Amino acid sequence: MLQVLYIFIPMLAAIFVPFLYKSIKNIHTGWFVLAVPATLAIIYASYIPKVADGEVFLEELPWIPSLDISVVSYIDGLSLLFSLLITGIGSLVVLYSIFYLDKHKEKLHNFYVYLLLFMTAMLGVVQSDHLITLYFFWELTSISSFLLIGYWYNRDASRLGALKSMMITVGGGLMMLGGFILLYLMGGTYSIRELIVMAPNLVQDPLFTWSLVLILLGAFTKSAQFPFYIWLPDAMEAPTPVSAYLHSATMVKAGIYLVARFTPIFAASELWIWLVTGVGILTLFWGSFFAVKQTDLKGILAFSTVSQLGLIMSLLGASAVAFHGNGATDSIKFAAFAAIFHLINHATFKGSLFMIAGIVDHETGTRDIRKLGGLMSIMPLSFTVAAIGSLSMAGLPPFNGFLSKEMFLTAMLALQNFEFFGFDTWGALFPIIAWVASIFTFIYSFYFVFRTFTGKYTPEKLPHKPHEAPIGMLISPMILAALVVTIFFIPNFVGDTFVKPAVQAIQPFLYDSPKDIDIHVSAWHGITPELLMTIGIVIIGVLLFVALPKWQSIYEKFPRALTLNNAYDKIMLGLDVGLNRVSRLYMTGSMRHYLLYMFSSIAAIVIGSLFVKDAFTVSFQDTAPIRPYEIILVVVLVIGTSITILAKSRLTAIIGLGAVGYTVALFFVIFNAPDLALTQLVIETISVALFLLAFYHLPKLGKREERMRFQLNRAIVSIAVGVMVTLIALSAQSQKLIPTISKYYEETVYSKAGGGNIVNVILVDYRGFDTLFEITVLAIAGMAILAMIKLRMNRKEKSHENK
Repeated sequence: MLQVLYIFIPMLAAIFVPFLYKSIKNIHTGWFVLAVPATLAIIYASYIPKVADGEVFLEELPWIPSLDISVVSYIDGLSLLFSLLITGIGSLVVLYSIFYLDKHKEKLHNFYVYLLLFMTAMLGVVQSDHLITLYFFWELTSISSFLLIGYWYNRDASRLGALKSMMITVGGGLMMLGGFILLYLMGGTYSIRELIVMAPNLVQDPLFTWSLVLILLGAFTKSAQFPFYIWLPDAMEAPTPVSAYLHSATMVKAGIYLVARFTPIFAASELWIWLVTGVGILTLFWGSFFAVKQTDLKGILAFSTVSQLGLIMSLLGASAVAFHGNGATDSIKFAAFAAIFHLINHATFKGSLFMIAGIVDHETGTRDIRKLGGLMSIMPLSFTVAAIGSLSMAGLPPFNGFLSKEMFLTAMLALQNFEFFGFDTWGALFPIIAWVASIFTFIYSFYFVFRTFTGKYTPEKLPHKPHEAPIGMLISPMILAALVVTIFFIPNFVGDTFVKPAVQAIQPFLYDSPKDIDIHVSAWHGITPELLMTIGIVIIGVLLFVALPKWQSIYEKFPRALTLNNAYDKIMLGLDVGLNRVSRLYMTGSMRHYLLYMFSSIAAIVIGSLFVKDAFTVSFQDTAPIRPYEIILVVVLVIGTSITILAKSRLTAIIGLGAVGYTVALFFVIFNAPDLALTQLVIETISVALFLLAFYHLPKLGKREERMRFQLNRAIVSIAVGVMVTLIALSAQSQKLIPTISKYYEETVYSKAGGGNIVNVILVDYRGFDTLFEITVLAIAGMAILAMIKLRMNRKEKSHENK
């Protein structure tokens, strides 16, 4: 039970945040929140030794047993790694936010509630073994990230960025849900572990390819892969702690996690390998190329994040080749290792860089790189951290990014050696694109750090006089920068402890235990093609960076009309205009029109269904004889209804309506249902009294008569509704398509509900909530009417006093 509870601890803690914010003003709310991710990080760290030995932990909490839905927490190497990133980086982000967000100016209770809600959502995503609960947490990440991105909701850019991120990620999530349902239809289980076991049999199912594509749509939208990446740059309008948390270490990695977790199921498919690898390498190039165009520090990091996510995605695609044998296992087995290793490295250097971008913005008042420069002597600690993170992102030693970048190049070179799936032809493009993209990665890394901290200092362009950030704001990025350097010198400790257990979870058919993975990370392998490619990246990268002012203008040649952002804006604008036009056609403000639409639709659907399904039958067998007083009551009903509709006086209409209600009560008496008759009498008496009370205070009807013109469409709809009700009544009496539920009530009313009167038990027990809500609605309506009457009487009294 505790293992499942850990997931919900942040959400439970969020309940108390508003009270702490309002009651304790002198202490920053973040100090209380910091204890939540820090404690969870320690708890999850206790799992490391056993998980490193290959042990897994499973715990289930029933949620909706009737639908076979449970919250299943499954901790293996992959989910533990992500849980540590979520809580570990989360702790550093909360610490950073304490000094970044002013406790007097910001609505901290909102910020930390959203952040803790997001933390629970991410823990649920990476630990869920149940497809439906995984989807639930998945969409919870979209909702909570929407709230975080739009935290400064008074800014148009924040609202639009939050909306774009939610529209794209939620849309992809719905596609992913479709894929999950197809998986369930194929395997007959919601358990991911069980689906992995039966993966060899699922490949032949005709639904397999549809499920694969739909799930990848969910992963690609969440991880900002091409062409869905456009939401991520706009999401940079969020506060920097949000960017450092969501867009470097957690939310954007959810799609990476999904691909990694489902690789054992779909790796047998050629389409999976080509889509994941191809989209990943294209995203790598696209993001790195356009990162150089950006002038906003966070914009540069946003496109670099897109690029780095594409790198990890392409490695996961390449790792699926290892499932096909034919010598592939030995030559490409390290691709999954490289993907996870770079995922860790990216979280460290990109998290630190986002925090530095926030520090520069906080201390200078701008993130515009065209106004910055010469800050190295003013902000030496910030420059040091930025240099470490940027050089690691560029793939230079002695930083951790160099190690995983070399492994990435090795994997791309290896792809062209496989003769199956066409890699021996088109596979040659992968190392070429990877090399070109790495050059642009080198350029934007240098562009970020040296254009900000070196060059000419122009204080007249800065809104604030810059100075070094307070030490509290520097602690978190300095810790991440220290990890960047440390991992370079102890890569195999990180590999054995964190990476190999995750790889074993991704490739369970290849390795029985993390100890079976014989991969050794080293910074020097001699003169290899990868080293020569790196030397070429550095040489060409330096030359292009130095000449950047001469060729950066090429980005202006791209017309905005052809951009994906413009396509998104056109689609959203078209939908807005088109749907407004449609809504204006039927939203006329007339209640008669609305009733006309509803009644005609209902009549068409019901009557059509009765005849299409051949569900209409008329039979007068076993019917009771119609007695004279029943005919009299029917006549009274017709007369009462006619009076209600045609009356020119409100009082007459109310009397006619009351006559209809009381006549129905008499029918209940005749049909031996005294309890229903009593209920009807009570309700009818109250309703008539309320009508009289309300209409007493309304002005009298005018003497002028208005002739209502005959309208054929309304007559047709009225007749259709009457025919529909008649057909339903006759058909229900004449046939039974499904067994009646009355037998169930007869058998269980006493044994399960403990009552003797079937009707009473149905109302109070079987339909207890329905009855309760009906009473609640009546009570609310009565109070509303009473309030309106008192308000009217008070106005009259005031008007008399004024006179």
